[in-house]
Amino acid sequence: MAWGLVVLLSCGLAGTACAQSKQQLEKDKAAVEQELKQLNKDLAKAKKSSKAGQQQLNLLEKKIQQRTKLINNIGGQLNVLNVQMEQTKDSIALMRTQVDSLKREYARVVRVLYGERGNLDKAVLILDTKSYNLAFLRTKYFRDYSRYRRRQASFIRQKEERLNEAGIALARQQQETTSLLVQEKRQKDELAKERKEQQKSLKQSKQQEKNLQAQINKKEQQKRQLQQQIQKIINEEIAKANKTGKATGGSSATSTVDVALSNDFASNKGRLPWPVYYTKVSREYGRYTHSSGGQNMNNGIDLQCKSGTSVQAIFSGTVSRVFTCPNGTRGIIVRHGEYMSVYANMGTVTVKEGGEVSTKQNLGTVYTNEDGSAEFSFQLWKGTASLNPRQWLR
Repeated sequence: MAWGLVVLLSCGLAGTACAQSKQQLEKDKAAVEQELKQLNKDLAKAKKSSKAGQQQLNLLEKKIQQRTKLINNIGGQLNVLNVQMEQTKDSIALMRTQVDSLKREYARVVRVLYGERGNLDKAVLILDTKSYNLAFLRTKYFRDYSRYRRRQASFIRQKEERLNEAGIALARQQQETTSLLVQEKRQKDELAKERKEQQKSLKQSKQQEKNLQAQINKKEQQKRQLQQQIQKIINEEIAKANKTGKATGGSSATSTVDVALSNDFASNKGRLPWPVYYTKVSREYGRYTHSSGGQNMNNGIDLQCKSGTSVQAIFSGTVSRVFTCPNGTRGIIVRHGEYMSVYANMGTVTVKEGGEVSTKQNLGTVYTNEDGSAEFSFQLWKGTASLNPRQWLR
């Protein structure tokens, strides 16, 4: 009996530990499932954006990690349940053995007493005595024996009730195991789908990356062509000015005006207005390395603007050239004596070649791409040398 009590206590303690472990696993499972719900929302949002390829891949990878974590969690719960089921089975076997033993012992006593029923008449045993003490002891014996039989019967019933409860607990654990196995299969099926989706998304992302790189390369080529085009126009303008006697240092009255305009322009260095209102600078002045590894020279500054942003002259001068850029947009060159300001990637132009403009006069609007973006390029030259606009604009 003492050994059985030790076993039951050990099983009870192990069961408590398993219950605690199972509660933690269920808590972790709920947290993972909540994380998966949020990831599904984020992924659905990312899929609506054509520019969120990498974000989709990152979310899918995180989702797969969480799904794997959930499957491992379910496996952990199954392991805990298997341990609990084995403990329950051991408890059932032990209690069944104890109940059978108690019943056999109870039956043996009943059989013995039944066989001796003719010799154990209580009244005879009490009255047929030679002393009062012996009669008292016999009476006490019958009273104790009656209590013993009641206790034994009650103990057997309690054992059978515990045995029945253990059987119910085992059935519940088996049902829970079946449910977890179904969940595990469903999660594994979802994981397989997500891995396929990841592969598909990765393939699409590589294609998008390839297309984007092609667009970037085309844009960089157009930038180089624009730089060459502007350089060529600048050279032509300088040559034309020299031919007509308008070069700096000439002796005509016009040359004197140009010199005065140049000096006036130079005196405003660092105080000239920006040609556009911009949201950010996408490319500063100077040499840079682009994504394909090559290098380009940016002779001006590139500015991101809102759609339809107006372009204004930074200083008074003469419109010496209105031209078409390599990407099909429009461009303007305004002469300020020996200085020239260049406005490129314009969608509309409101001035004509040879026309005079004043400071902050509207020249047109920035070109807006199909995706709604608008990038404006501005350059500043003195003769054949490009200048950093940052040093001239306030």
